[in-house]
Amino acid sequence: MTTAYLDCFSGISGDMLLGALLDAGLDEQQLLNQLQLLQLPEYTWQSNRVDKGSISATKVTITTESSHHHRTHADIRTLIHASALTPAIQDRALAIFQTLAEAEAAIHGVPPADIHFHEVGGVDSIVDIVGTAIGIELLQIDKIIVSPLPMGKGWVNCQHGRLPLPAPAVLKLCQGLEVYGVDETRELVTPTGAAIVKTLSISGVMPPMTITNTGYGAGSHELDYPNILRLVLGEERFSGETQEIEVIQCNLDDWSPEPFPHLCEILLNKGALDVSLIPIHMKKGRPGFRLYVLAPLSAAQEIKETILCETTAIGLRFRREQRLTLPRESVTIVTVFGDIQAKKVETPRGSRIYPEYEPCRQVANRLQIPIMDVYAEILKQTR
Repeated sequence: MTTAYLDCFSGISGDMLLGALLDAGLDEQQLLNQLQLLQLPEYTWQSNRVDKGSISATKVTITTESSHHHRTHADIRTLIHASALTPAIQDRALAIFQTLAEAEAAIHGVPPADIHFHEVGGVDSIVDIVGTAIGIELLQIDKIIVSPLPMGKGWVNCQHGRLPLPAPAVLKLCQGLEVYGVDETRELVTPTGAAIVKTLSISGVMPPMTITNTGYGAGSHELDYPNILRLVLGEERFSGETQEIEVIQCNLDDWSPEPFPHLCEILLNKGALDVSLIPIHMKKGRPGFRLYVLAPLSAAQEIKETILCETTAIGLRFRREQRLTLPRESVTIVTVFGDIQAKKVETPRGSRIYPEYEPCRQVANRLQIPIMDVYAEILKQTR
Protein backbone atom coordinates (compact mmCIF):
# COMPACT_ATOMS: atom_id res chain seq x y z
CA MET A 1 0.00 0.00 0.00
CA THR A 2 1.51 3.32 -1.13
CA THR A 3 0.74 5.95 1.49
CA ALA A 4 1.23 9.70 1.19
CA TYR A 5 1.70 11.76 4.34
CA LEU A 6 1.08 15.50 3.95
CA ASP A 7 3.12 17.44 6.49
CA CYS A 8 1.30 20.79 6.42
CA PHE A 9 3.35 22.83 8.90
CA SER A 10 3.01 25.86 6.57
CA GLY A 11 -0.50 25.06 5.39
CA ILE A 12 -1.64 23.71 2.05
CA SER A 13 -2.85 25.02 -1.30
CA GLY A 14 -3.44 23.39 -4.66
CA ASP A 15 -0.22 24.65 -6.23
CA MET A 16 1.82 23.62 -3.17
CA LEU A 17 0.46 20.07 -3.46
CA LEU A 18 1.15 19.96 -7.20
CA GLY A 19 4.71 21.09 -6.56
CA ALA A 20 5.17 18.47 -3.85
CA LEU A 21 3.88 15.71 -6.15
CA LEU A 22 6.33 16.75 -8.87
CA ASP A 23 9.16 16.96 -6.37
CA ALA A 24 8.32 13.47 -5.11
CA GLY A 25 8.70 11.89 -8.53
CA LEU A 26 5.61 12.73 -10.60
CA ASP A 27 6.64 12.91 -14.26
CA GLU A 28 5.93 16.48 -15.39
CA GLN A 29 5.44 15.65 -19.07
CA GLN A 30 2.97 12.89 -18.28
CA LEU A 31 1.07 15.31 -16.05
CA LEU A 32 0.95 17.97 -18.78
CA ASN A 33 -0.16 15.43 -21.37
CA GLN A 34 -3.06 14.44 -19.13
CA LEU A 35 -4.00 18.06 -18.39
CA GLN A 36 -4.27 18.71 -22.14
CA LEU A 37 -7.18 16.27 -22.22
CA LEU A 38 -9.22 18.87 -20.30
CA GLN A 39 -9.08 21.26 -23.28
CA LEU A 40 -8.94 24.28 -20.99
CA PRO A 41 -8.49 27.82 -22.34
CA GLU A 42 -4.88 28.68 -23.01
CA TYR A 43 -2.72 29.03 -19.94
CA THR A 44 0.97 29.12 -19.10
CA TRP A 45 2.51 26.41 -16.96
CA GLN A 46 5.77 26.97 -15.15
CA SER A 47 7.58 24.82 -12.60
CA ASN A 48 10.97 25.65 -11.21
CA ARG A 49 13.19 25.11 -8.19
CA VAL A 50 13.13 27.76 -5.50
CA ASP A 51 14.72 28.08 -2.08
CA LYS A 52 12.41 28.49 0.90
CA GLY A 53 14.65 29.16 3.82
CA SER A 54 17.33 26.52 3.56
CA ILE A 55 15.09 24.00 1.75
CA SER A 56 14.86 23.60 -2.02
CA ALA A 57 11.32 23.06 -3.29
CA THR A 58 9.29 22.94 -6.52
CA LYS A 59 7.14 25.99 -7.28
CA VAL A 60 4.25 25.64 -9.73
CA THR A 61 2.86 28.81 -11.31
CA ILE A 62 -0.14 28.87 -13.64
CA THR A 63 -1.06 32.10 -15.41
CA THR A 64 -3.95 32.89 -17.72
CA GLU A 65 -5.61 36.02 -19.05
CA SER A 66 -8.83 35.26 -17.15
CA SER A 67 -7.67 33.51 -14.03
CA HIS A 68 -10.85 34.49 -12.15
CA HIS A 69 -13.37 33.41 -14.76
CA HIS A 70 -16.59 32.46 -12.99
CA ARG A 71 -17.84 28.93 -13.59
CA THR A 72 -20.80 27.11 -12.11
CA HIS A 73 -20.53 23.71 -10.55
CA ALA A 74 -22.37 22.33 -13.58
CA ASP A 75 -19.86 23.99 -15.94
CA ILE A 76 -16.96 22.25 -14.25
CA ARG A 77 -18.72 18.90 -14.17
CA THR A 78 -19.40 19.18 -17.89
CA LEU A 79 -15.78 20.14 -18.55
CA ILE A 80 -14.43 17.12 -16.68
CA HIS A 81 -16.97 14.65 -18.08
CA ALA A 82 -16.19 15.80 -21.63
CA SER A 83 -12.47 15.10 -21.20
CA ALA A 84 -10.69 11.86 -22.10
CA LEU A 85 -9.32 11.49 -18.58
CA THR A 86 -9.68 8.07 -16.98
CA PRO A 87 -12.85 7.44 -14.93
CA ALA A 88 -10.77 7.20 -11.75
CA ILE A 89 -9.21 10.63 -12.31
CA GLN A 90 -12.56 12.16 -13.25
CA ASP A 91 -14.26 10.72 -10.17
CA ARG A 92 -11.51 11.99 -7.87
CA ALA A 93 -11.61 15.51 -9.32
CA LEU A 94 -15.41 15.64 -9.36
CA ALA A 95 -15.52 14.53 -5.72
CA ILE A 96 -13.26 17.46 -4.74
CA PHE A 97 -15.45 19.97 -6.58
CA GLN A 98 -18.55 18.42 -5.01
CA THR A 99 -17.01 18.90 -1.56
CA LEU A 100 -16.29 22.54 -2.44
CA ALA A 101 -19.80 23.11 -3.76
CA GLU A 102 -21.41 21.69 -0.63
CA ALA A 103 -19.24 23.86 1.63
CA GLU A 104 -19.92 27.02 -0.38
CA ALA A 105 -23.63 26.20 -0.48
CA ALA A 106 -23.76 25.85 3.31
CA ILE A 107 -21.99 29.21 3.75
CA HIS A 108 -24.18 31.13 1.29
CA GLY A 109 -27.46 29.33 1.99
CA VAL A 110 -28.10 28.08 -1.56
CA PRO A 111 -28.29 24.60 -3.16
CA PRO A 112 -24.93 23.17 -4.32
CA ALA A 113 -26.17 23.15 -7.92
CA ASP A 114 -26.55 26.94 -7.80
CA ILE A 115 -22.99 27.62 -6.66
CA HIS A 116 -20.84 29.87 -8.85
CA PHE A 117 -17.15 29.25 -8.27
CA HIS A 118 -15.12 32.46 -8.37
CA GLU A 119 -11.45 31.99 -7.53
CA VAL A 120 -11.90 28.21 -7.54
CA GLY A 121 -13.57 28.42 -10.94
CA GLY A 122 -10.45 29.88 -12.51
CA VAL A 123 -8.21 27.88 -14.81
CA ASP A 124 -5.41 27.81 -12.23
CA SER A 125 -7.60 26.22 -9.56
CA ILE A 126 -9.06 23.70 -12.01
CA VAL A 127 -5.52 22.72 -13.01
CA ASP A 128 -4.57 22.41 -9.33
CA ILE A 129 -7.47 20.09 -8.52
CA VAL A 130 -7.46 17.97 -11.67
CA GLY A 131 -3.64 17.91 -11.66
CA THR A 132 -3.68 16.57 -8.11
CA ALA A 133 -6.14 13.86 -9.14
CA ILE A 134 -3.84 12.96 -12.05
CA GLY A 135 -0.74 12.94 -9.83
CA ILE A 136 -2.33 10.61 -7.30
CA GLU A 137 -3.26 8.24 -10.12
CA LEU A 138 0.16 8.30 -11.80
CA LEU A 139 2.03 7.81 -8.52
CA GLN A 140 -0.42 5.04 -7.57
CA ILE A 141 -1.10 6.52 -4.14
CA ASP A 142 -3.56 4.36 -2.23
CA LYS A 143 -3.96 6.37 0.96
CA ILE A 144 -3.41 9.97 2.07
CA ILE A 145 -2.92 11.09 5.67
CA VAL A 146 -2.79 14.79 6.52
CA SER A 147 -1.19 16.40 9.55
CA PRO A 148 -3.06 19.00 11.64
CA LEU A 149 -3.61 22.19 9.62
CA PRO A 150 -2.38 25.63 10.79
CA MET A 151 -5.03 28.35 10.73
CA GLY A 152 -3.86 31.93 10.17
CA LYS A 153 -5.69 35.02 11.39
CA GLY A 154 -6.57 38.42 9.97
CA TRP A 155 -8.41 39.16 6.73
CA VAL A 156 -8.37 38.11 3.09
CA ASN A 157 -9.77 39.88 0.02
CA CYS A 158 -11.77 37.79 -2.45
CA GLN A 159 -14.67 38.05 -4.89
CA HIS A 160 -17.09 37.96 -1.95
CA GLY A 161 -15.35 40.95 -0.36
CA ARG A 162 -13.21 41.12 2.74
CA LEU A 163 -13.47 37.95 4.82
CA PRO A 164 -11.98 36.95 8.19
CA LEU A 165 -9.35 34.24 8.37
CA PRO A 166 -9.73 31.36 8.42
CA ALA A 167 -12.14 31.90 5.53
CA PRO A 168 -15.67 30.62 6.24
CA ALA A 169 -15.44 28.05 3.43
CA VAL A 170 -12.13 26.77 4.80
CA LEU A 171 -13.61 26.33 8.28
CA LYS A 172 -16.57 24.45 6.83
CA LEU A 173 -14.28 22.22 4.78
CA CYS A 174 -12.07 21.52 7.80
CA GLN A 175 -14.88 20.09 9.90
CA GLY A 176 -13.67 16.67 11.01
CA LEU A 177 -10.01 17.56 10.37
CA GLU A 178 -7.48 18.50 13.05
CA VAL A 179 -6.50 22.20 13.05
CA TYR A 180 -4.68 24.67 15.29
CA GLY A 181 -4.28 28.44 15.37
CA VAL A 182 -1.00 30.22 14.61
CA ASP A 183 0.18 33.81 14.98
CA GLU A 184 0.34 34.44 11.22
CA THR A 185 -1.74 37.05 9.38
CA ARG A 186 -1.79 35.08 6.11
CA GLU A 187 -4.12 32.56 4.52
CA LEU A 188 -2.17 29.35 5.06
CA VAL A 189 -4.92 26.91 4.09
CA THR A 190 -6.78 27.83 0.90
CA PRO A 191 -10.26 26.57 -0.03
CA THR A 192 -8.70 24.44 -2.77
CA GLY A 193 -6.18 22.89 -0.40
CA ALA A 194 -8.85 22.30 2.26
CA ALA A 195 -11.22 20.70 -0.27
CA ILE A 196 -8.52 18.32 -1.50
CA VAL A 197 -7.55 17.05 1.95
CA LYS A 198 -11.17 16.94 3.13
CA THR A 199 -12.11 14.74 0.16
CA LEU A 200 -9.08 12.53 -0.23
CA SER A 201 -7.37 12.19 3.16
CA ILE A 202 -7.77 11.43 6.83
CA SER A 203 -6.21 13.32 9.74
CA GLY A 204 -3.43 11.60 11.62
CA VAL A 205 0.24 11.23 12.36
CA MET A 206 2.78 9.62 10.08
CA PRO A 207 2.02 5.88 10.10
CA PRO A 208 4.56 3.06 10.36
CA MET A 209 6.00 3.04 6.85
CA THR A 210 9.11 2.52 4.75
CA ILE A 211 9.82 5.90 3.11
CA THR A 212 10.35 5.72 -0.66
CA ASN A 213 10.46 9.42 -1.56
CA THR A 214 9.94 12.93 -0.24
CA GLY A 215 8.75 16.03 -2.08
CA TYR A 216 8.58 19.73 -1.20
CA GLY A 217 6.05 22.09 -2.79
CA ALA A 218 6.63 25.82 -2.41
CA GLY A 219 3.95 28.33 -1.46
CA SER A 220 3.70 31.96 -2.56
CA HIS A 221 3.96 33.71 0.82
CA GLU A 222 7.28 34.78 2.31
CA LEU A 223 7.21 33.68 5.94
CA ASP A 224 9.72 33.64 8.78
CA TYR A 225 10.01 29.88 8.23
CA PRO A 226 10.01 27.73 5.07
CA ASN A 227 6.64 28.12 3.33
CA ILE A 228 6.49 24.61 1.93
CA LEU A 229 4.30 21.54 1.93
CA ARG A 230 6.21 18.34 2.64
CA LEU A 231 4.94 15.15 1.01
CA VAL A 232 6.29 11.84 2.29
CA LEU A 233 5.65 8.74 0.18
CA GLY A 234 6.14 5.26 1.55
CA GLU A 235 4.97 1.70 1.81
CA GLU A 236 2.85 1.36 4.92
CA ARG A 237 3.37 -1.67 7.13
CA PHE A 238 -0.09 -3.15 6.89
CA SER A 239 -1.38 -4.74 10.06
CA GLY A 240 -4.90 -5.51 8.88
CA GLU A 241 -6.39 -3.09 11.40
CA THR A 242 -6.96 0.62 11.49
CA GLN A 243 -4.21 2.57 13.29
CA GLU A 244 -6.38 5.54 14.30
CA ILE A 245 -9.29 4.51 16.46
CA GLU A 246 -11.96 6.04 18.65
CA VAL A 247 -12.13 5.05 22.32
CA ILE A 248 -15.72 5.14 23.56
CA GLN A 249 -16.64 4.65 27.21
CA CYS A 250 -19.33 5.28 29.80
CA ASN A 251 -20.00 4.46 33.46
CA LEU A 252 -23.19 2.53 34.32
CA ASP A 253 -24.58 2.25 37.87
CA ASP A 254 -28.19 1.33 37.06
CA TRP A 255 -27.68 -1.35 34.42
CA SER A 256 -27.74 -5.13 34.82
CA PRO A 257 -24.70 -6.78 33.18
CA GLU A 258 -26.79 -9.83 32.25
CA PRO A 259 -27.29 -8.69 28.61
CA PHE A 260 -23.59 -7.82 28.18
CA PRO A 261 -22.84 -10.86 25.93
CA HIS A 262 -25.72 -9.76 23.69
CA LEU A 263 -24.45 -6.16 23.63
CA CYS A 264 -20.91 -7.34 22.95
CA GLU A 265 -22.05 -9.43 19.97
CA ILE A 266 -24.00 -6.52 18.49
CA LEU A 267 -21.09 -4.09 18.86
CA LEU A 268 -18.59 -6.52 17.32
CA ASN A 269 -20.94 -7.14 14.40
CA LYS A 270 -21.12 -3.39 13.85
CA GLY A 271 -17.34 -3.19 13.56
CA ALA A 272 -16.08 -2.70 17.14
CA LEU A 273 -12.48 -3.83 17.51
CA ASP A 274 -12.74 -4.66 21.20
CA VAL A 275 -15.40 -4.49 23.92
CA SER A 276 -14.78 -4.80 27.64
CA LEU A 277 -16.75 -4.31 30.87
CA ILE A 278 -14.89 -3.30 34.04
CA PRO A 279 -16.41 -3.41 37.57
CA ILE A 280 -15.99 -0.05 39.36
CA HIS A 281 -17.22 1.72 42.48
CA MET A 282 -19.15 4.89 41.78
CA LYS A 283 -20.53 7.79 43.80
CA LYS A 284 -22.19 7.04 47.13
CA GLY A 285 -20.40 3.66 47.17
CA ARG A 286 -22.61 2.16 44.50
CA PRO A 287 -21.13 -0.67 42.42
CA GLY A 288 -21.19 -0.06 38.71
CA PHE A 289 -19.51 -0.91 35.41
CA ARG A 290 -17.36 0.90 32.89
CA LEU A 291 -18.12 -0.05 29.30
CA TYR A 292 -15.01 0.38 27.17
CA VAL A 293 -15.15 0.06 23.36
CA LEU A 294 -12.48 0.47 20.67
CA ALA A 295 -13.96 1.40 17.30
CA PRO A 296 -12.69 2.27 13.82
CA LEU A 297 -13.58 5.84 12.86
CA SER A 298 -15.93 4.64 10.13
CA ALA A 299 -18.10 2.68 12.59
CA ALA A 300 -17.84 4.94 15.66
CA GLN A 301 -21.11 6.85 15.22
CA GLU A 302 -23.24 3.73 14.78
CA ILE A 303 -21.55 2.09 17.76
CA LYS A 304 -22.29 5.14 19.95
CA GLU A 305 -25.95 5.05 18.94
CA THR A 306 -26.11 1.33 19.71
CA ILE A 307 -24.68 1.83 23.20
CA LEU A 308 -27.24 4.54 23.94
CA CYS A 309 -30.07 2.28 22.75
CA GLU A 310 -28.93 -0.98 24.36
CA THR A 311 -27.85 0.32 27.79
CA THR A 312 -29.06 2.84 30.37
CA ALA A 313 -26.26 5.28 29.43
CA ILE A 314 -27.41 8.88 28.93
CA GLY A 315 -24.02 10.13 27.77
CA LEU A 316 -20.72 8.91 26.36
CA ARG A 317 -17.09 9.98 26.42
CA PHE A 318 -14.94 9.44 23.37
CA ARG A 319 -11.55 10.41 22.00
CA ARG A 320 -9.26 9.49 19.13
CA GLU A 321 -6.08 7.57 19.77
CA GLN A 322 -3.24 6.11 17.72
CA ARG A 323 -2.24 2.49 18.14
CA LEU A 324 0.35 0.07 16.82
CA THR A 325 -0.62 -3.52 16.05
CA LEU A 326 1.51 -6.36 14.74
CA PRO A 327 0.75 -7.85 11.31
CA ARG A 328 -1.11 -11.13 11.58
CA GLU A 329 -2.67 -13.84 9.44
CA SER A 330 -4.64 -17.04 9.85
CA VAL A 331 -2.65 -20.25 9.31
CA THR A 332 -3.45 -23.98 9.38
CA ILE A 333 -1.44 -26.18 11.77
CA VAL A 334 -1.23 -29.92 11.15
CA THR A 335 -1.62 -31.77 14.48
CA VAL A 336 -2.45 -35.24 15.76
CA PHE A 337 -5.99 -33.93 16.22
CA GLY A 338 -6.26 -32.86 12.58
CA ASP A 339 -5.82 -29.49 10.89
CA ILE A 340 -6.48 -26.58 13.28
CA GLN A 341 -6.63 -22.86 12.50
CA ALA A 342 -4.22 -20.65 14.45
CA LYS A 343 -2.91 -17.09 14.31
CA LYS A 344 0.54 -16.17 13.00
CA VAL A 345 1.87 -12.84 14.28
CA GLU A 346 4.93 -11.03 12.90
CA THR A 347 7.03 -9.45 15.63
CA PRO A 348 10.22 -7.37 15.26
CA ARG A 349 12.17 -10.51 16.16
CA GLY A 350 10.32 -13.03 14.02
CA SER A 351 6.97 -14.77 13.78
CA ARG A 352 4.95 -16.45 16.52
CA ILE A 353 2.03 -18.85 16.37
CA TYR A 354 -0.86 -18.39 18.80
CA PRO A 355 -3.69 -20.91 19.29
CA GLU A 356 -7.17 -19.50 18.67
CA TYR A 357 -9.84 -20.23 21.25
CA GLU A 358 -12.79 -21.06 19.01
CA PRO A 359 -11.07 -23.66 16.74
CA CYS A 360 -9.46 -25.24 19.84
CA ARG A 361 -12.81 -25.37 21.63
CA GLN A 362 -14.44 -27.11 18.69
CA VAL A 363 -11.69 -29.75 18.56
CA ALA A 364 -11.85 -30.30 22.33
CA ASN A 365 -15.63 -30.76 22.22
CA ARG A 366 -15.48 -33.07 19.23
CA LEU A 367 -12.80 -35.34 20.74
CA GLN A 368 -13.91 -34.91 24.37
CA ILE A 369 -10.41 -33.92 25.51
CA PRO A 370 -9.18 -30.99 27.63
CA ILE A 371 -8.80 -27.81 25.61
CA MET A 372 -5.38 -27.25 27.13
CA ASP A 373 -4.21 -30.45 25.39
CA VAL A 374 -5.20 -28.87 22.06
CA TYR A 375 -3.30 -25.69 22.91
CA ALA A 376 -0.23 -27.70 23.89
CA GLU A 377 -0.32 -29.73 20.66
CA ILE A 378 -0.40 -26.57 18.52
CA LEU A 379 2.52 -25.05 20.41
CA LYS A 380 4.45 -28.33 20.12
CA GLN A 381 4.01 -28.44 16.35
CA THR A 382 5.07 -24.82 15.89
CA ARG A 383 8.23 -24.75 17.99
